[in-house]
Amino acid sequence: MRLRSLALGAAGLALAVLSLGAAAQGKVFRFSNQGDALSVDPYMHNEAVLLSLTGNVYESLVGRGRKYELTPELATDWKQTAPTVWRFNLRKGVKFHDGSPFTADDVIFSFDRAKGEGSDVRVYVGNIREIRKVDAHAIDIVTQEPFVILPQTVSRWYIMSKAWCEKNNAVRPVDVRKGTENYASTHANGTGPFRLESRQPGVKTVFAVNPEWWGKAEHNLSQAIFTPIGNDATRVAALISGEMDLVDPVPLQDVPRIQKSPDLKIMQSPEMRTIFLGMDQKRDELLASNVKGKNPFKDRKVRQAVYQAIDIEAIRTRIMRGVATPAGLMVAPTVVGFVPELNKRLPFDPDGARKLLAEAGYPNGFEVGMNCPNDRYVNDAEICQAVASMLAKVGVKVNLTAEPKTQFFPKVLQRNVSFYLAGWTPVSQDSHNLLFAVISTPGEGAQGQFNGGSYSNAKVDELTRKIGAESDAAKRLAMITEAFKIHQDDIGHIPLHQQPITWGMRKSVETVQLPDDFLYLRWVTVK
Repeated sequence: MRLRSLALGAAGLALAVLSLGAAAQGKVFRFSNQGDALSVDPYMHNEAVLLSLTGNVYESLVGRGRKYELTPELATDWKQTAPTVWRFNLRKGVKFHDGSPFTADDVIFSFDRAKGEGSDVRVYVGNIREIRKVDAHAIDIVTQEPFVILPQTVSRWYIMSKAWCEKNNAVRPVDVRKGTENYASTHANGTGPFRLESRQPGVKTVFAVNPEWWGKAEHNLSQAIFTPIGNDATRVAALISGEMDLVDPVPLQDVPRIQKSPDLKIMQSPEMRTIFLGMDQKRDELLASNVKGKNPFKDRKVRQAVYQAIDIEAIRTRIMRGVATPAGLMVAPTVVGFVPELNKRLPFDPDGARKLLAEAGYPNGFEVGMNCPNDRYVNDAEICQAVASMLAKVGVKVNLTAEPKTQFFPKVLQRNVSFYLAGWTPVSQDSHNLLFAVISTPGEGAQGQFNGGSYSNAKVDELTRKIGAESDAAKRLAMITEAFKIHQDDIGHIPLHQQPITWGMRKSVETVQLPDDFLYLRWVTVK
């Protein structure tokens, strides 16, 4: 028995050595984006770069597969057991990176954290009333009302460790509007295929393979290093020189150059994000405006004038190099509830815009401040500059502030903007997400959380609530169509276009490009 134990011990040591050797032979993957994540706390900011990065460390109950289909993740299965109750069976044997077990208590804690003060991801749990513990590996999620797309909605809600957050005084997430930090801002403890090895905000974030991940690895990496590079030319140069293996996004003007390189390639596909303009429709007086005691955007004629002063074809051809798809709706064609017959823009008509402004009492136009991120969307600053130039031609003077997203997003979330450019991807791939988060009147349970201009229509709010509960596909589509038509007639926002996801990478890299622009390291291989 002793000899057998020694033999087994030697065999185990040999396997460990082989495992370490395999890890040492894994590839180091270097990738970049034009902006950094504001944090590695997945509840701090509901933004693609942050959620994409942290999605390699943390996991959801329900995930997304290579074709963006729903897949089991920390839950093995789920079903609706009553109109407002969903039973989720949790995966057994899963450990957080610190070695502690994953249980139902972590899901309940994560729900309280996600819906609480400082959370920017309340939209994912806004329709949940409570979570009941069935046992250590089963929960019942109880919704406020019947909510047919609950699994899709929680697919980007990452689960955190209750014990770890309590130990490190990170029970509450940091409020992006306040700009403070806690332990979870620079440290992480998930269940995912990669661990956070180190974090230098704005400089470098390093990920290492989690050897105890419950899933099957589909990559050949030992380490991944993320480096934000804000300057377009510098980011492209880093790819060409071999300093980076993948960069996102590639400036559209540089796509032909990269395509001609024998060592590089472009990966491009349609994105679910719709770029749009928002307007303050609540304040009595606009910020940075020469109109005192009056808000021009409260007048539908003014909103229509702004819409019709924008030459979307010029933006498409000159700024977006012909690859953007002009939008009349706030959702992309791949989103459930897209209505082709409503996807028509008002015509470009500067003369008509001037006439509308005069009818609204602004024959000489007016002045307004505009906020725009310069490190988030493809060619965002150029689009804003073009919009400002087009509006100037009809008498609207735009005072443009192009700023990093660290400054931009807190202002929008505080509704401290008068006119702004933003984008939205319904990660549930369903129109309800946009209607609830962006178009509905700001209210309880994350309703209208990202409605930066405070657009409000009671009928749209009522329809959005019914859409969430309706299981009949035809009835549901009819209500979505009605809600979009009301919002479109109100000109609650001004949709611009859907843009392509454009990654530049070495030909030795293989990966998966999802329509939400998330990059998962578990699908990256380097030849």
